[in-house]
Amino acid sequence: MTETKPTLAWLGTGLMGRSMAERLLAQGYSLWVWNRTRAKAQALAAHGAKVAATPAEAVANSQLVFTMLADFAATAAVLQEIDLSGKTLVQMATIAPDQSQELANRVERAGGAYLEAPVLGSTPEARAGALIVMVGGQEDRFLKLYPILANLGPKPRRIGEVGKASALKLALNQLIATLTAAFAISLAFVQEHQVEVEVFMEILRQSALYAPTFDKKLGRMRAHDYQNPNFPIEHLIKDIHLFRQATETLDVSLIEAVQNLYARASAGHRREDYSCVFEAVEKR
Repeated sequence: MTETKPTLAWLGTGLMGRSMAERLLAQGYSLWVWNRTRAKAQALAAHGAKVAATPAEAVANSQLVFTMLADFAATAAVLQEIDLSGKTLVQMATIAPDQSQELANRVERAGGAYLEAPVLGSTPEARAGALIVMVGGQEDRFLKLYPILANLGPKPRRIGEVGKASALKLALNQLIATLTAAFAISLAFVQEHQVEVEVFMEILRQSALYAPTFDKKLGRMRAHDYQNPNFPIEHLIKDIHLFRQATETLDVSLIEAVQNLYARASAGHRREDYSCVFEAVEKR
């Protein structure tokens, strides 16, 4: 006998939210979707989703609730509009550990259950079900939702209690920011000294220094084309800020410099791909 799949509420259909919702729809789940800008949610109707006028409508018609909103403030605001009594909320955006714990407390007080499940990867991985899913929360809740999360990434992993997965996600996003900035500086440097870029890349690819993200961003940097982003720079700047706020004992002077670099690059590029950090270092 085939087990009936639960109906899901999906709140937040931006770049990642839409791609993840599309994946779940393709895997046979019924979704009620909502987004503050309705047109972004409406696009999912063609994939079989029901579009809710309010978050409350989506939640009322669903057994499980997923949020993929811009930040903590947006998520907290939505929580005030919905009834989570007897329901589980899975929060998937990148937020600080203490912010995730605050959301968990609110959900528990409302009679619901909470998991954090930030993901590593971008829109292509989301559509392919190839994200890295990191979960924080009670183990029994994780195991119950594992079959759903496994549609988004092949091996969802419980990192620990609430806050642990959020901390890990910030550590990884800090690495994204720092690695990409360092690559942009090296690329600009070899161009300044008229070293062929392909020679630079051939040597880099042979070394332990190489990371696949370098090739993913190389074309954008060389073409100065940052349109149609997988990850807008404004979101990465938000994550760097959260990382700095979340540490109490570390020397973050390097991160401050990286943050300043991205802030300069974002002028005129706020909604474009974060590889536009190249614009802040290249002499043109």
